[in-house]
Amino acid sequence: MDGRNLGVFKTKQALDMAREKGLDLVLVAPNSDPPVARIMDYGKYKYEKEKKQREARKKQKQTELKQMKFRLKIDDHDFYTKLNHVKRFLQRGDKVRITIMFRGREMAFTDQGYKLLERIRQELEELAEVETPPVLEGRDMRMTLRPKK
Repeated sequence: MDGRNLGVFKTKQALDMAREKGLDLVLVAPNSDPPVARIMDYGKYKYEKEKKQREARKKQKQTELKQMKFRLKIDDHDFYTKLNHVKRFLQRGDKVRITIMFRGREMAFTDQGYKLLERIRQELEELAEVETPPVLEGRDMRMTLRPKK
């Protein structure tokens, strides 16, 4: 149909009109007075609706949570290599969890872990903002970064 209002009909009469045209009678607003129905090809309507939902899902950006692990005693070259990986993740729009792992007696130097996370934050200042500040959980210290808008 072309979407115009045909008026008020009895249910039997509306069903006959729909069958005559080879279409379905679909109840659009059952709670209104009188109830509103539409004559349409219901299969085509469902297909179009699913197609729109698929398109919307396709355009949606899935953000992932990537993780990069650092150690307390890390060489500069290794530090910058891992930092470049983190930059790449952030540029793709992913969140990054930075984890510093402490082993053995390193637990006595958690203040150095905070300094390392602060250094990472400063290096990535133009790309990322801190989502969750540094937190010590067991033998790991974690901080989550998200890309700046």
